[in-house]
Amino acid sequence: MSLNQLHPAKIGVFGIGLAAYWPQFEGLRERLIGYQNDVEAQLRSFGADVVSAGLVDTAPAAMAAGDLFAQANVDLLVCYVGTYSTSSQVLPAVQRVKKPVLILNLQPTSALDYDNTDTGEWLANCCACCVPEISNAFARSRINFNVVSGQLQPDSPAGVKAWRTIQEWIEAATAMRSLNRARIGFLGHTYPGMLDMYSDYTMVHAQTGAHIEVLEMDDLEKRVNAVTATQIAAKEAEIRSVFEFAQQGRDKISMPVTPDSLAWSAKVACGLDALVLDFDLQGLTYYHRGVDGNIYEQLGAGLIVGNSLLTARGVPCSGEGDLKTCLSMFVMDRLGAGGSYTEFYAMDFDEQFVLMGHDGPMHIAIAEGKPLLRGLGLFHGKRGYGLSVEAKVKYGPITILGATQTADGNLRFLVAEGESAPGKTMQIGNTNSRLRFAKGPAEFMDSWCTYGPTHHVALGIGHQRGKIEKVARMMGIEIVAP
Repeated sequence: MSLNQLHPAKIGVFGIGLAAYWPQFEGLRERLIGYQNDVEAQLRSFGADVVSAGLVDTAPAAMAAGDLFAQANVDLLVCYVGTYSTSSQVLPAVQRVKKPVLILNLQPTSALDYDNTDTGEWLANCCACCVPEISNAFARSRINFNVVSGQLQPDSPAGVKAWRTIQEWIEAATAMRSLNRARIGFLGHTYPGMLDMYSDYTMVHAQTGAHIEVLEMDDLEKRVNAVTATQIAAKEAEIRSVFEFAQQGRDKISMPVTPDSLAWSAKVACGLDALVLDFDLQGLTYYHRGVDGNIYEQLGAGLIVGNSLLTARGVPCSGEGDLKTCLSMFVMDRLGAGGSYTEFYAMDFDEQFVLMGHDGPMHIAIAEGKPLLRGLGLFHGKRGYGLSVEAKVKYGPITILGATQTADGNLRFLVAEGESAPGKTMQIGNTNSRLRFAKGPAEFMDSWCTYGPTHHVALGIGHQRGKIEKVARMMGIEIVAP
């Protein structure tokens, strides 16, 4: 069962024109409405929930459009520029909503037939005329806007890139809307002493709209205790279908997967499933140290398998109580890129890559091949022992997304695109992948650390920088690409 709750972006769309033109040029208004209908149909094909205000051609109509969009609580406004319009009859449509605006400067023809184009035909193609004027009005009114220029037809030479960009905006708006409505569980506490990961819950609520649900280990213990033998057997079967099982490894702490360790991980995974459903969670960050082998230490040590399964089903789970990386993982997941909990492991100067991975949950849906389940006699730097996931991210293009908190208390995204390459990695019960970036390992690390990052990132497949930048732009979050 997928738990990925993707909320389609609600897009407020309005076309613009000048009412004075309609009696002067017969059929112009109807032609522009036809173009706008095509635009709205294309947006719907991208999965958008379109709220249309129709063709706005006067200031009062713009005010009415703004009221409609405010009532509908749209995520993004799309202003389709059909022909010239004064900015005074565009601004009111967006002022009432206070949401980002996408201005579509999409010309129907690739070029005018200059010998045979009259004024009416020109006006049906003069969308570029008022885009600078509208941009000026928006900028001076502190409206968050972006312009996309190109051709109206999606399959035209100048339309392919423009419509690909528009689709990215819709996908980014969907990710933003999903994050705005997400409930992220915080189970336990942050790993003691990791100052980069300490987060301000209020900051997260204020800047992302996500709700942080603070949970106790007692909440998990209660649900684990209620798990039945039938549920454990079903979860064990699921685990066997997803993972290969390692035997004794080269690492001195490596152990085989025993029946008892499998049963415990399965039981804890069932408890996690219940926790997620009972609290309606779309993400989870967790850590608890425990002491002297008590139940909380045992629970904390048994979380990796269940949280890997949850992450692959659309509930990103980050270890060590790293809330900000859970947010990064969520964004990556909702963009269809996965988003696995990852940190920097080592630099390889011989083959020019950075080794990256973690001992926590893996987004197994983006693993290269079948992930391996390995028993560990201890978790380095932590208490307890149990099963851990060993895997690589799929070979090919990748993106890492980090989230940090600046000195002034604001979120900052860090993003980099690269490649996941085949080759030897460590066999220590951890995820680890060979990642190459445009910069060499040393230069990349120096540049990345300039921006005060959290030491974890979300690792996803595909090159996602464009979409992530759009998410950040809409949310007002600073983004850097070291």
